[in-house]
Amino acid sequence: MDEIEQRLRESADHCFKCYEAWRKNEKDAPIREALQDAVHELRKVASRVEIELAVSERKEMAQRPIAIPPHRDARGRHQTPPGGEEGDDLGNASDQRPEVSRAAPRRRGTPLRRSLGGSSQGGPRTGNNDGGDNSQS
Repeated sequence: MDEIEQRLRESADHCFKCYEAWRKNEKDAPIREALQDAVHELRKVASRVEIELAVSERKEMAQRPIAIPPHRDARGRHQTPPGGEEGDDLGNASDQRPEVSRAAPRRRGTPLRRSLGGSSQGGPRTGNNDGGDNSQS
């Protein structure tokens, strides 16, 4: 049994025992603190397992060749570069920088101003403008 497996088993067993003791007497502060410590230790072991998992995935990825993304292949990387070999996929498609335009930016016209009230008389709109009451007779 390796070190991580042993730590995982021991910390899980200890955490479970502390949990059972806490459930019997939830108001006892030392038992609650022991459970919190056991949970903390279990989290540390779980973090170690996650690190080992990530290292394993990284090793697996290093063994597989990385495919050329389609957007790179579409730019002509699949063609043989001058002086290069067939299937040479190292480096960028072009070592030259694209030419940058130094022209002044286009200017836009000034935006039109609109009134905020929506009526030409100013002030808030009230519904009908006949000046009378809105009751129906």
